[in-house]
This record gives sequence, C-alpha cells and structure tokens, in this order.
Amino acid sequence: MRIAVIGGSAAGQFSALLLARAGHDVVLMDRDDLEPAAELGEAEAGAFRSAAPQIVQPHALLPRCRLLLRDHLPDVHDELMHAGAVESVLANNAPPTITLQPEPDDDDYTALSVRRLTVDWVLQRIVAEEARISHRYGVRATGLLADAGSPLRVVGVHTSAGDMHADLVVDASGRRSHLDAWLTAAGAQPTQVDAAECGLAYHSRHYRVRKGGELPGPPGTRILLPLDEFTAGMWNGDNGTALIAVAPMVEDKRFAAVRKPAVFDAVVRSIPAFRPWLAALEPSSDVYSMGGLHNTWRHLLVDGRPIVTGLAVVGDSRCTTNPTLGRGLPLALIGALDLLAALRSCGDDLQQLAGELEARASANLRPFFLDQARNDAARLGQLRSNVFGAPFTPMQRSETEVSFDELRAAMISDPQCVRPFWRVMGMLDLPQNVYADPEVVRRTRAALQTATKRPVMPQPTTAELEAALAGSALV
Repeated sequence: MRIAVIGGSAAGQFSALLLARAGHDVVLMDRDDLEPAAELGEAEAGAFRSAAPQIVQPHALLPRCRLLLRDHLPDVHDELMHAGAVESVLANNAPPTITLQPEPDDDDYTALSVRRLTVDWVLQRIVAEEARISHRYGVRATGLLADAGSPLRVVGVHTSAGDMHADLVVDASGRRSHLDAWLTAAGAQPTQVDAAECGLAYHSRHYRVRKGGELPGPPGTRILLPLDEFTAGMWNGDNGTALIAVAPMVEDKRFAAVRKPAVFDAVVRSIPAFRPWLAALEPSSDVYSMGGLHNTWRHLLVDGRPIVTGLAVVGDSRCTTNPTLGRGLPLALIGALDLLAALRSCGDDLQQLAGELEARASANLRPFFLDQARNDAARLGQLRSNVFGAPFTPMQRSETEVSFDELRAAMISDPQCVRPFWRVMGMLDLPQNVYADPEVVRRTRAALQTATKRPVMPQPTTAELEAALAGSALV
C-alpha cells in the first residue's frame, strides 16, 4: 500500500516506521521542518514547537511503552538508551513506608526516564534512514481527497504542496486535528467525539544537575503529588536533567503569575518533597505553559457503519488523556501496532479495516480513556471543594472493585498492592482487570481498614502557597 501519514510527532513516526518495515510505502508529512538535528544539544535548543507544545512538557516512557519498543522497535529502544535514557526500576517507585521483596517479573515494571525531546530526536534520526519513508516536511495538510460512494472512500490528502494520492490516510496530527472539518468539506459527516474534563493547566521548567550536585535519590526518580490545592510533579530525565511541573486547575486564577520563573520557583520551593532535589538542580529553561486540555475519544463508526473508508487515526487524533499519568506515548504506540495488525488481517478490504480498527481501539485504548475520565472527575471535584468550597460527594465505594486512589493509598502499608497499582500506572494491564481482581480488592480493603492513620503529605499551607504566588518572602 501507499500510505500517507499526516503528522510527524511520535504517533506519526511510530506508525511510519512500523508500516514501512512491514513493506508499505509511506509518505510522512508535517507542517514543521522535522529534519533531525545533528546532536542532542542542538535538538534541545529547537525543541519547542507551537504545533506540539507537549514536547517540552514532562514525559517518561511507562513500562508498557518500554516493553513494546523493545519487542517491536528494538533499535528505537537501544538508541534511547544510547542517548542517555535511564531505567527506573520498580523498587525505586515503591513507597518508602514498605519493603518490597523482588519477584521474577519485576523487569516488566521498569520505566524509562527520558525527555520527550530526546524521544523525538531519536525517532527523527531513525525515520530519516528508513528507505520506504518519504518525507514531506514543511507541508501542511489542508483536506481529504475522497471518491463518491456510501461511505465515501478517502483516496489522498490535499496539501499546501498539491494533492497527494494514497491507498490509506493516517491522521496523526494530534489533539488539534482538523479532521472533522476535512470530513465535512469532503461530504462526509464528522466523527463523534466523547469529551471529559481534564481541568488542569500545566506549567513546567527544565533543570540540570548542578556541577558537583548530588541527587538525593536514584536518577530515574519520578514524584507525582496530588496536593490539596494543585498537582505537582518531578520527572528525572536523561543526561542529568529533570523537569518539574505545577498543574493547577484552569479556573484557579491565583496561579496566573506562575508563568514567571521567579514565581514558579517560589511555588516549587514551597513543596517540601522537592527541596532536597532543588539543592542539586539548577534551571535550564524558562517556564513552559500548556492548557486547553481535555480527555477525548474519537469514534469513526456511527451506528456500526464507518463514516468513511481509507482513513485511520492514531495518537492524540484518536484519544487524548490528562498528561499527568504519561499515557500519551504508550497509547500512540499501541494504536500504531493495532493499525499494523489490522492491515495484516484485512489486507486491502477497507470496509473491514475500518471495523477492525474501531474494535481494536475500543478494546485496547478506550479503557484507559474511561479510567482517566473517571479519575479526573474525582480529582477535580476534590480540588474544587478544597479551593472554592464547592460541594463534593466522593464516588460511592464498590464492594466488587477498587479505585485508582484506593489502590494508591493501600500500597503505602501493603507491599502486595504495589504491583497491582503499577500494573495500572504502567499500563501493563487494563484498569478494570486490576480493579476487579478479587485478591486485589481483598488486600486493598484490608489495608485501608487496618491503617490506623493515613500519612499526611507535607505540603504548603494556603497562606504559604499564596505568598509564593504573590512573590512574598514568606516562603
């Protein structure tokens, strides 16, 4: 097949590599110039792209993503390690309140600490050398070419450089995809999109280990703190780097000034867990902000029938989730692998392909969207109650399954809850399989009932936080 892939970020590059290596001729296009930089340092300098603001935000490759790379794109995995990615093992991610005994499959729980800009740089270099991939960088997709029929058949792409014909078009253009406008212009109905609040804005800053600085923990450490009034996180990266993020509610206008480096630093210093790390780190960038985020799911079948044939969607064009849990890259890679498997199963039967792609997405991707939407609804309800005094009713506890938050609380006192939690967190299993596992339910309930007092998370008081946001010396 001749396949046109719209979008050259990670989802498009995963798809292009897998499809090309399966024998397809792939044209990969992007509005930006994605020619790989000669060195990683050069890639750092040009990492920010307005079309892909997530590249400079915190990232880690979750255990599922690491395993899939190792199995299906081993050269990408190996080059990431060569570029400085750090393995973050399960023992480093267990609560300090328990002792975790090793088990034979613990390697499956290993994540990779690596910046997103490093991931993209490695992918760009490997894609540039793939013989079956033709690059059309600096070319903007402007619409879909379609033949008449019921449903319409997509046969190519209108671009800023002229029409491009293809047997299959893959939209990997991300959360800002113009797909629905393109479908409408071509004479088809738009897709159906499910949306759920994420509700957070992200403000992050890059850091490097100071000369002579000594980290207070393992290099692959990741800290994610759901504080009473905002969320904060620190992600160690590759080559002695780290990223720190402050994620308040979008509607919490107190954080308007956190885009200023001095205010951002004051807020970060107000968080006790980060202070030992800040002693070893120094900022290496301004503050990057990203908003307008939602959890979304795109349906390409309506009433069991495809809107069009000859079209596939991967990555954020299919599904977006709150970035806090780092699910974007694994979902993109799973979607690309599902596309490859569906093509092998369906061949050139595009009607069958449309149904197969929707079935695989519903089985393998949608459960993570639904889980994120449920978790975010609970988190936003609690934040609005804490900050604004809004009424909040926690989700009613089920007797037959546990929640993400319950499992996270239980592992503080029960080591046997650590691996189930990381099976969800690392995307090693579907959330519902873990939450409804009878043994997981039993141990979680027991841990929550016998815990005499849940540890209090040290955090800034409202007065200390507001002083930091105001630039006061109180903090």
